[in-house]
Amino acid sequence: MKDLLNAAEMKAVDKRSIEEYGIPSLVLMERAALEVVKRAGELLEPGLSGNEALEYGPGRERLLKERKRKTVWAVCGFGNNGADGAAAARMLTLQGFSSVILLPSQEGKRSRELEVQLSVAEKLGIPILTLGDLLPEACDLIIDAVFGIGLSRPVEGVYKELIGLMEEKRQRELVPVAAVDMPSGISSDTGAVMGCAVKADVTVTFGMRKVGQALFPGREYCGRLFVEDVGFVPEDPEQAGEHVHAHGPEDLMEIPRRRADSHKGTYGKILVIAGAKNMAGAAYFSALAAYRTGAGLVKIMTVEENRSVIQERLPEAVLSSFDPQWASEEPGEFKEYIRSQTGWADAIVLGPGLGQEEYARTLVEAVLSDAYVPIVMDADAVNLAARYPYLKGYFTENIILTPHVLEFSRLTEKPVEEIKEDPLAAAREFSDQYGVTCVLKDAATVTARKDGKLFINLSGSPAMAKGGSGDVLTGVIAGLLAMGMDDCEAASLGVYVHGLAGEAAEKKYGVHSVLAGELAGCIGEVVNGNV
Repeated sequence: MKDLLNAAEMKAVDKRSIEEYGIPSLVLMERAALEVVKRAGELLEPGLSGNEALEYGPGRERLLKERKRKTVWAVCGFGNNGADGAAAARMLTLQGFSSVILLPSQEGKRSRELEVQLSVAEKLGIPILTLGDLLPEACDLIIDAVFGIGLSRPVEGVYKELIGLMEEKRQRELVPVAAVDMPSGISSDTGAVMGCAVKADVTVTFGMRKVGQALFPGREYCGRLFVEDVGFVPEDPEQAGEHVHAHGPEDLMEIPRRRADSHKGTYGKILVIAGAKNMAGAAYFSALAAYRTGAGLVKIMTVEENRSVIQERLPEAVLSSFDPQWASEEPGEFKEYIRSQTGWADAIVLGPGLGQEEYARTLVEAVLSDAYVPIVMDADAVNLAARYPYLKGYFTENIILTPHVLEFSRLTEKPVEEIKEDPLAAAREFSDQYGVTCVLKDAATVTARKDGKLFINLSGSPAMAKGGSGDVLTGVIAGLLAMGMDDCEAASLGVYVHGLAGEAAEKKYGVHSVLAGELAGCIGEVVNGNV
């Protein structure tokens, strides 16, 4: 598990390293600049590496002449992020490149570290320019060092002009951009574009990944992200506050292992309540994913019309079918039937493809009121709770909701735009209000667990943007629950496993061609440790 930091938390780490432990700020800065130069060099000269190429590579004089013809613009703000950029410009100059430093203006409150870096640059003859000066036409690389993690309000004035200039170079002349710590214009707390922003080819961040680098659109604006250790003193775990988290490969070890003396009952029984008429696929994908994740036995409760499809596609599943008309003609018997089914299960999937007919509302209400095992509530079950708000009165701590943003908007009556501005806050508020775990699905899925922890998922692929992918997720989470995993961990880790399966499926079938069944088929590669 990894921690993701917001701006205030990262600044506290920086301050403590300098003030409490006495690590000079300029030492941290030099190490940061070296990491930026390393990635900048890869953009300028793929396959070559900085001073090693000068000292040991063949054709040193020819290489120096070629480098001299390449110009780097280090676009720097007045803070320490700008100082990092100025230091990187100096290092690239010493490696033989032509560098210029571009400031917002000649006047302005500069940090002490920036003054030091500019003084060194001046002695080396590096031009220090502003937007009002005649800028060199040549530009082979831009180092974006304007704001870093320090931006807290919309970009305006001369800074907007600087960002516009960088974006124009990037878009019209295809000049690559290396961002220092954070692409300028992106909030490091939410990933939002603060009026305007630079799209980087690579971003080099220091110490830990930032929240805004995990959420969209910031995640996309970062390009390839490199998290580099520059010497910050790690937090004391006992004194550290509660950060946002992300799962990593090491967390896959938490998936229960299979014992030699086990049987199907050892790994739990899942009831998948899903699939209206002509929606057999939703039930099938959830059940298939639950089996692929490791569940011992899966029963599908669905309408009679889906019988033949389910039996043909997944004969391993137990089938319990019903006639929707029964619910209206004999509601008491229907509820008793539901009670008998839910009483059998160790975990329940409720809602994929269920529809919103009256029988579905009866079914959802009966499950929520009677079942005491973990319930993964998705799709139409969520839509019914939005349509009939009294159903939210049944929400208890045994429920994991998995809405996508539009479903969540219906459920909370909040605009989609507001939710996307700060999905962490939206999911956290809902989880706290109802005492449930909320998996808010989007390009970067957020999980607000009932234990108070927040997770942003870092796995996944655009190949997963297909019908049925959400049904697969419900099955993964239910499978982990059935095997005995804690419901909070099953929810956030299930999202991570689901994303890794998507990455594996993309490699096999291509980004355009992955189907939900193929996504489910790749779950085994993840849970068995093959990715």
